[in-house]
Amino acid sequence: MPKLPSLAESLGAGRRAVRVTVASVAGFYPAAYLLDRPVLAVYALFTPIAFGVLSPLPGSGRRRAGTVLRAVAAAALLIVLGTVLAVTTWSAATGMLLMGFVLTFGAACAPRLKGTVPGLQLFYILACFPPYAPGTLPDRLAGLAIGATLTVLCELLLLAQPAQPSYRGRIADALDLAAGAAGRLVRAEAADRGLSARLRAAGRDLRFSQQLAGSRPTGAGLTDRALAQAGSATRRLLDQLAALTELSPAPADLASETLLRGIAATCAGTAGILRGERPASGSERMEEMTAQFLAARGTAPDGHGDSPHGFLRRQSTVLTVAVSAVTLRAAAALATGGRRSVPGLPHEQFWYARTSAVRLWFLRIKGNLTPYSVVFQNAVRTALGLALARLVAGSLDLSHGFWVLLTVLTLGRTTAGATWSAVRSAAVGTLVGAVAAGVVLIGAGDATEVYAYLLVPTMLVAFSVGPVGGPAWAQGLFTLVVSTAFAQISPVTWRLAEARLVDVLTGSTVGLVCGLLAWPSGARAEIRRSMGALFRAAAPVVRATADATAGHGAPGPRREVAAGTLWAALHRLRIAEAAYAQYRAEPVSRTAETGPDWLAALNYGSRLLVGAYWLPPADGAPGFPPAALRWVREAAAEAEAATVRAADLPADGVRVRLAPLPSDIAHQVAPEALPLLVDLEVWLHALAAELEAVGGDSTGAGAGRLTGPGDRS
Repeated sequence: MPKLPSLAESLGAGRRAVRVTVASVAGFYPAAYLLDRPVLAVYALFTPIAFGVLSPLPGSGRRRAGTVLRAVAAAALLIVLGTVLAVTTWSAATGMLLMGFVLTFGAACAPRLKGTVPGLQLFYILACFPPYAPGTLPDRLAGLAIGATLTVLCELLLLAQPAQPSYRGRIADALDLAAGAAGRLVRAEAADRGLSARLRAAGRDLRFSQQLAGSRPTGAGLTDRALAQAGSATRRLLDQLAALTELSPAPADLASETLLRGIAATCAGTAGILRGERPASGSERMEEMTAQFLAARGTAPDGHGDSPHGFLRRQSTVLTVAVSAVTLRAAAALATGGRRSVPGLPHEQFWYARTSAVRLWFLRIKGNLTPYSVVFQNAVRTALGLALARLVAGSLDLSHGFWVLLTVLTLGRTTAGATWSAVRSAAVGTLVGAVAAGVVLIGAGDATEVYAYLLVPTMLVAFSVGPVGGPAWAQGLFTLVVSTAFAQISPVTWRLAEARLVDVLTGSTVGLVCGLLAWPSGARAEIRRSMGALFRAAAPVVRATADATAGHGAPGPRREVAAGTLWAALHRLRIAEAAYAQYRAEPVSRTAETGPDWLAALNYGSRLLVGAYWLPPADGAPGFPPAALRWVREAAAEAEAATVRAADLPADGVRVRLAPLPSDIAHQVAPEALPLLVDLEVWLHALAAELEAVGGDSTGAGAGRLTGPGDRS
């Protein structure tokens, strides 16, 4: 049974329906009745529909109005191209293929404009159909200008949508909670059982899947990249603080207490920066406090109940929080217009800081120009469907053939199964709507005033119910809208409803064919491939990080993980994240829900990279005894081998036989070197826990251990 829309969704759809209806009829009626310009009337009618219904723009009324204004130039260009290429069916179909791909693929670089893509495609669709009439271009562009102006005015003045919380504001609110939690840890107050749950819940609320469309910082530019990194670091910090609050109280540890005070101050200050209450500043103070902590930690205070090894594990967890705080502060400074440099921090972690916007866009496009990218797959699927629909409609000379393309545009899904479900519902709805429209057309005949009276209430109902009621309601009610609208432009009979039904069925067939031929399983197959590629690229990073951290026992200059190795893993992580985002947007069968935990796989990739950035010591690796180096090699080899096994995504998951650091070996390590060895141990066991979680088993060897450097929610 379909899920009923919430009250908020229904109210939002109702307000949007009022704005779209007023903007549409305010341009349509004068053009059709006073000026007797049918072409101008059609474009004035469909422009608010394109931007308000086909492309439901996110954000406040002011923000949506700005989006419409920015999109008008592109819409005008598409109308010109469509008008010129309508000279033949093949030229129009070729243009549709190119425009469909460019617009859909381009949305990957500017996700905030992604919602306008269906509306922009509609303008080309309208213009590229016969008759070939370049002389009507002024009326078409005038209709666009009138419709866009009325849309902007209605967005600003009529039932204006209030401003929604921004992602930047959500991060700031979460950091206020984190600052309070760090303060409680410093004061060693009694455990608050609810605090840990609140911290983890705040971290989950920052996931992109929990954000409204258009508010997610997923663009190619520096600001979006930095804000996304700030959100990721905040989620990681919240989970690490939650882990600390769940530990039993420990005797005073001056080094940890001092660092926690700095973390609390950094969280509070960063929240002020994100809200615009404080000037942007870097993470130098937090870096300095972290360096002081690294120099001071290592010796358990007298009377401490934990063993030195257990005490160091706790300090390592505090260190992970500080690392997240440093990353967070630096990313927030970049996101709010601070300096475009992060001296002292790993270059690979903030590689985009001093990269030009053109270069960042180029890298985003290049990274997705592969058949394995879901962005590329969606663009190809959409472009092929629209081009084939244009070719079929033109070859068969279908009346109102643009409805064929509109059907492909609105019913196309990323999986063949989802497309069939939408098409099946839409066919039923269109049949019912066509019958109702036929009755109206037969009953009213040539009485144009009847259609004029019916248009407004029909649009209000259609645009209120259709977007939240599903494909059946949307297609059925829209059939009534177009029938009452076109009946006012030219003489029509009941066969208009028949043409609408034929066009929708034709478009549905084209959409199904493309859905079956072009990646019919959507992201389900791609997510397995991309996650396997992520694990294969990550495996060498495990050993390289362990080698760089331990240094094979030879003190000396800082050892870093090879940049090429990190770049390969980072690239595969980005591709896997895109596949996961689409996968979560698709209907998932019960069988698929019992498969691998894909989010755990992404967490593994993020944890791995942050550890690779931060674990190798800046002043060179200390001298480890041979027994410790042997344990490092064996533990890293096991983690690497387990990562390789995980790339095949075995049905029964991966078991990691990673031995803890033996106490006798720990006693052989010099006091100044032992903390680093424990950091490496915690990181490797955290990776092992994440690998086992991918198979759905969270009770494996590493699941209950303290979290380490590189944790991510």
